Amino acid sequence: MVKFDEKGLIPAIIQDAINGEVLMLGYMSEESLRRTLASDQVWFYSRSRQELWHKGETSGNYLNVRSIIKDCDDDTLLIKVEAPGPVCHTGNRSCFFRKLEEVDT
Repeated sequence: MVKFDEKGLIPAIIQDAINGEVLMLGYMSEESLRRTLASDQVWFYSRSRQELWHKGETSGNYLNVRSIIKDCDDDTLLIKVEAPGPVCHTGNRSCFFRKLEEVDT
C-alpha cells in the first residue's frame, strides 16, 4: 500500500491532469486518502487545524481526481486532478507562483 510518516501522514502533490501544472502540496491521513478514493474528490488532513479537510468545501473549487500514483518508495502520492477554479487560497491557479530570489538564514 503506502507508507505514512511517524505522524500518520503522506505528502500528496496535486497536478493538473490536462496541462501537468503542479497546483499544490498537501498531506493526507489514512482517513483522508480513504475519503478521496471513495468520493473522487481530494481530501487532506490539515496539520494546523488537526482535522480532515475537503478541498473546495469553502470555495467551491473542488479537486476532481483523475488518477492517483504513488512513488517508488510508496511514501509520496501524485494526484492528477481536474481543477475548475483557483486552487490556492490567495486566488491564484496554483500555490506555486512566487519565485525564490534568495535564501533567508
